[in-house]
Amino acid sequence: MSRFRHAVKGRDQHIFTLRAACVVLLLLLVTAMGGWMRAPEKLTIHNPPDLRKGSTRPWWEIPPPTVYGFTYYIFQQLNAWPKNGKVDYPARIQSLSAYLTPQCKAFLTEDAKVRGEKNELTDRVRVVYEIPGRGYSGDSVKVIDRDNWVVKLDLVADEYYLTEPVKRAMVRYPLKVVRWDGDSESNPFGMALDCYEGIPQRLSAAPEQPKPERKGMF
Repeated sequence: MSRFRHAVKGRDQHIFTLRAACVVLLLLLVTAMGGWMRAPEKLTIHNPPDLRKGSTRPWWEIPPPTVYGFTYYIFQQLNAWPKNGKVDYPARIQSLSAYLTPQCKAFLTEDAKVRGEKNELTDRVRVVYEIPGRGYSGDSVKVIDRDNWVVKLDLVADEYYLTEPVKRAMVRYPLKVVRWDGDSESNPFGMALDCYEGIPQRLSAAPEQPKPERKGMF
């Protein structure tokens, strides 16, 4: 009887061990499923503009040309006032708010308010664009760290009063850009403009190069 009693006890211990192993496997499965469900559905990968050459980089790294392109696009849109700056400027700030840090949005909103009170925006039409030959270069983007950059934009700023041109200036705008992963639906770039790093500087026009003299064949 003792032998049979030990056999039954050993069977029961084996069944208990199998049940404990099943419980552990079930817990591991639930943990794995929970981690899988919390994993991001979308992952933004930033590729350099020129894809003719191979590129190997960490997925979280944003190449400087991509930072420059984002900054130029957003800043140009902020300064696109097609009809009336008093209306267009605040509307641009609001429509691009997903691409602005809260501090930058507050600064631009206050700027629009002050300039509106001084009557500097009524019936003003404005557009900015790159100075020919002064687009992206190696020193256009200063990498502060993985999540912060300073971008230098050399732009022409044209302003009109209704249809009459009133100002044309070539200006260097130093702009801060930060990583901004808060809302990928509204901001797929994963970056935000943090306004100015310093005071914009007026640039002088580059002197024209003398044309080479044409020499005859004889």
